Amino acid sequence: MKSQKRKVSTIANGSAAQNVGGIVIRHCHGIAEFEACIRVEREVWKSSEIDIVPTPLFVVASETGGQVLGAFQGADLIGFTLAICGWRARKPFLHSHMTAVLPGHRDSGIGRRLKLYQRTDALARGIDLVEWTFDPLVTKNAYFNFMRLGGIARRYVPNAYGITTSPLHGSLPTDRLVAEWHLRSDRVKRVLAGKSAAVRAVNAKRTVQIEMPANLDELKDKDPLRASQIQTETREDFLKWFKKGYAATAVVVNRSGGLDYMLEPWSRI
Repeated sequence: MKSQKRKVSTIANGSAAQNVGGIVIRHCHGIAEFEACIRVEREVWKSSEIDIVPTPLFVVASETGGQVLGAFQGADLIGFTLAICGWRARKPFLHSHMTAVLPGHRDSGIGRRLKLYQRTDALARGIDLVEWTFDPLVTKNAYFNFMRLGGIARRYVPNAYGITTSPLHGSLPTDRLVAEWHLRSDRVKRVLAGKSAAVRAVNAKRTVQIEMPANLDELKDKDPLRASQIQTETREDFLKWFKKGYAATAVVVNRSGGLDYMLEPWSRI
């Protein structure tokens, strides 16, 4: 099999664009490209207009130290990442508010390429931390965040965005874990190099496992009451262990085919 050629070119006002297999990852520029991001947003979340992130926020993010990154196939935008700049502990960080890839292009590495480009761009600007929120009930995202990127989570925000109109949320409270991606950490470097994101040996005997069923997406549609019960139990578990100084650092396959969370004591990066 021939290896894909990787092309790099420089664009104005941003990091070098990356072209792999005809998919270009680069900064988005201008209203037309921001509106293309919103078209992807609508197709992925299928929210009512009240919940759509509008064009002005994309403009503000682009102009004030955030990021609007796009995955382009020719002239077509097939995925994007939107991040805004924040300030914590006297240091800048990026809050990555949205990452989306169109259904026909998922599971092909585009989401990871967007995140890796985000990391490269952030590091080039002296930013060491990127954070984002994700639904604890969507363990596929947890696998991506922990096992493919090297992130951890130490905060749980109940109903972070309120009840939304997106069918992806199943009319449940938008409980969220906060992923921390410490870009220069040994953990991130190790995971991005293809090594395991397993629990650290020093904490192996003190790990905690939060069990998750395999059919959560189905339950949201067919048994919302049970899905709500699972969410409540999960919320209580995470809040309890985070209060004790634990962090979610990995997921493992359970007997039902789902992914359980692994937590371990974590006082520093």
